[in-house]
Amino acid sequence: MKPPIAVTLGLDPRRLPAETFERLAEHGGYVMRDRASREERSRKAWESFGAPGRDPSAFGSVLGALADRGRWTPHLKTAQLRNHWDEIVGPAIAANTVVADFRDGVLAIRAASPVWADQLRWLLPELSATIRERLDGLDIREIRVTGPGTGYDRYRRGRRNGF
Repeated sequence: MKPPIAVTLGLDPRRLPAETFERLAEHGGYVMRDRASREERSRKAWESFGAPGRDPSAFGSVLGALADRGRWTPHLKTAQLRNHWDEIVGPAIAANTVVADFRDGVLAIRAASPVWADQLRWLLPELSATIRERLDGLDIREIRVTGPGTGYDRYRRGRRNGF
């Protein structure tokens, strides 16, 4: 049987933990220095809490900045328009129309029938003003209203529904 490593190296087993700890503390060991620096950083953080420049940014403002830099704003605004379509045109018209597409400043809205397309065409001046008011940043130059089966069939939901 081999003797313990402390005996082989000629170390006093009772002093071994203290020697190891002192050696670590001498050579910049993390035990004492890190604890003291952590406590110091924690104290300074609490003292400067709420100071100018220390407040964290709101998550929404960070995402907004990312969207602006990445040119995602038109896509996000179009999604917002689709999600809140019933609030803009009312529940009856929203049940029979859908925001079909937005490209190059042209907003395409598809209606379930020609009657609903005509109804929405009558409301275009009011609709464009409401959209511009609620979705600032969405550059809409033209709004086109189409009936069923006219160019935007990829959004079709039912066989004869027009959606």
